[in-house]
Amino acid sequence: MKYLAQSLALLGALTLTVPAPAQASDETPQAIEKATYLSQDAQNDMMDAFGKDSLKAGQFVWQDGADNVTKVVVSLADQMAYAYDGDDLVGVASVSTAREGYITPTGIFTVLGKDRDYRSKKYDNAPMPFAQRIDNYGIAMHGGEPIPGYPASHGCIRLPTKFAAKLFSATEVGTPVYIGGYPPYFDPIAAAAKAKRIDLADAD
Repeated sequence: MKYLAQSLALLGALTLTVPAPAQASDETPQAIEKATYLSQDAQNDMMDAFGKDSLKAGQFVWQDGADNVTKVVVSLADQMAYAYDGDDLVGVASVSTAREGYITPTGIFTVLGKDRDYRSKKYDNAPMPFAQRIDNYGIAMHGGEPIPGYPASHGCIRLPTKFAAKLFSATEVGTPVYIGGYPPYFDPIAAAAKAKRIDLADAD
């Protein structure tokens, strides 16, 4: 009985030390609101950290010596990605998210998996270097050009490849990714009207 108790205690201790799996996405209104707030605030952080309030299409900046990222914030409105170490902004890049007709989801996500040399299974084996998957439907942050300065992807967050490589090295599975804001082509009035039409159709 003594040995059984010791074995159970050891098993319990080992269970506590096993890392928990990365959590699924949170796309609730509250999560989207938080992500949008962070995406709006990030531009001020960029001015404080780099003395810039915008970047050219395809451009990025990275703090010398920065090798740890604990949070990524993506702004659909600005087409920018912001990498933080704690509260310190260490990198910013111009990005390209889903073009009209496709969706880059908003809310709070986590890095679920990483693949340095991933290729698309859906789009003609297209290279997606330094891919970091953030949901179970194939959406990822990854390197790829061009970065035209406007939404042009099938849903993924397309990063300058050199920035994607730095980000890939600095994150871990489980790193949170906040995606907020509306893409430049989004029309809130048209979206509200469309939602109303869908609600009326469902009621019939």
